[in-house]
Amino acid sequence: MLGGPGPAEPAEDDEALPVAPVRRFLSLVIAGFSLLAASALVLGAQTNRSSHAIVVFGMQMLFVVVWVAASRPPAPRVVAGVGMVVALGTDIAAAMVREASLEPLAYLMAAGFVVGVIGQLIRPAGRIRVTESLGSSLVIIVGVVAFATLIELTRHAKGTQALSACVGAAGVAVAVARLVDTVAPVPRLAPQVPRGGLGVVLGAMAGTGFAAMAGYYLAGLDTNKAALAGLATALIAVMVDLSIGYAEASRHLDGEASVLWLARHIQGPLGAIAFAAPVAYAASVLLLDLL
Repeated sequence: MLGGPGPAEPAEDDEALPVAPVRRFLSLVIAGFSLLAASALVLGAQTNRSSHAIVVFGMQMLFVVVWVAASRPPAPRVVAGVGMVVALGTDIAAAMVREASLEPLAYLMAAGFVVGVIGQLIRPAGRIRVTESLGSSLVIIVGVVAFATLIELTRHAKGTQALSACVGAAGVAVAVARLVDTVAPVPRLAPQVPRGGLGVVLGAMAGTGFAAMAGYYLAGLDTNKAALAGLATALIAVMVDLSIGYAEASRHLDGEASVLWLARHIQGPLGAIAFAAPVAYAASVLLLDLL
């Protein structure tokens, strides 16, 4: 007989998404790499300007290679080539221009993006996936220019101390967040991302504490202002590291995971320090009275 529709059947596709396991040894290695990268930049800042620029250039090259290998953009040679040229140009400008200013870096960043667009349009594949490739180029260009701001930062009075406090805070924040994930990755923000909210919070707190301690011991810095600058830098660092984890999980679900295991795992700390660098510059200028 005819009748109304029966009760809705339970959805057949209500399958739980796979929960990514927490690899404790891997988290320890990433935490150690974060501290190592931050320490290299801090120690490099204690040397002369040319030596510091070489250290920064090395970090930029690692950033370009890792980002291209992990994200696998179309036309990777074009993306990597533009990133390396912009990195070299910004380091020379930051170290050699007579008056410390971010203006040359902004010009070089814009020029790099224009060259990237031209390179994408004239490649043999034409406009296939050109938007995706341009997006990768933009991220890499911004990242290498962000590293170069650290050279500019050290050219200001108390800039080296500010760099030590803020970049150290970023490295400590990411390291502590990763270490907390080895013992208490809770609450899980997404089942596919082996990260917990507790690590993010404690990492930001640890970075703030490191900056405050640096402000207390380093000449010319105020403890409270250094803590605020460190808080801003640490927050950006842990959030960038977390967001890169989400991006990697998304690529994995889409079947586009990076071939290079090492690249996709150190992409987070490298990206965190890179994109925290301009925040460190801005926070230092606003809070630590560098200008």
